[in-house]
Amino acid sequence: MFPYKAVFSDIDGTLVDAEHHAMPASAGPIVRLVAAGVPFVLISSRGPGGIAPVQRELGFQGPYVAYGGALVRDACGRELFSKTIGIDAACEIKDFLTTELPQVFCCTYGFDTWVVDDDSDPRVREEEYFVRDKSVVDPDLRGRFGERGVHKFMLMGEPEAILAAEREVARRFPELAVVRSRAELCEIGAGGVSKGAGVRLVCEHLGVDPADCAGFGDGLNDLDLMAAVGTSFAMANAEEAVKARATHVTRWSNVEMGVSRTLEALGA
Repeated sequence: MFPYKAVFSDIDGTLVDAEHHAMPASAGPIVRLVAAGVPFVLISSRGPGGIAPVQRELGFQGPYVAYGGALVRDACGRELFSKTIGIDAACEIKDFLTTELPQVFCCTYGFDTWVVDDDSDPRVREEEYFVRDKSVVDPDLRGRFGERGVHKFMLMGEPEAILAAEREVARRFPELAVVRSRAELCEIGAGGVSKGAGVRLVCEHLGVDPADCAGFGDGLNDLDLMAAVGTSFAMANAEEAVKARATHVTRWSNVEMGVSRTLEALGA
């Protein structure tokens, strides 16, 4: 019998291949789990547009946590939770990023929309390829998002520039949640947003105890996820700090279909 009530999985560096795409060959254990009534929940810094292709290509449906915990939807796409940065604050933050941190490229996300200043930038083209979603160009955040606000800013750049940007944004806007998801990426969201909070919201919706759930991840922004579940698995390719905090380390990396192979070994 499978030992967990639900399974939470990060996407990039955890569930997908080196090109950040789902691997259909890994679908079997996941589909069997869901068919047996064990939810498989994607929990990612991606927006809905980047999560949907993974669910579709692996052939399952389920709740998901987007934007690192800022947006939670059930298996039918109904909103369970949303926490945005207010539009006035979002415009102030965007102006600060543009004027004070020109060395990094800024993406803005809200609900199902991904906004950039220049969609011809190679970094945007690469991200579109990775997540299989399309950005839109719109300099008017207020007109685009209105009073709903935005869920996330994502900064792209060289590791040194991203590290400096993380520190500067956290200093200038201490009310925000600022975390690097990769050496080249920094995510900025509303304060109090985390993957761990997303886990607890989904568990409440499902009527299960987080202590009876498992979680998979690879990056520093997965530490909250791992702390929220009873059993955590760091991928073989995970950062060392993540491995040190997890209850288990998988035998296989993401490109070796480590999540699915571990689930299969556990009885899925």
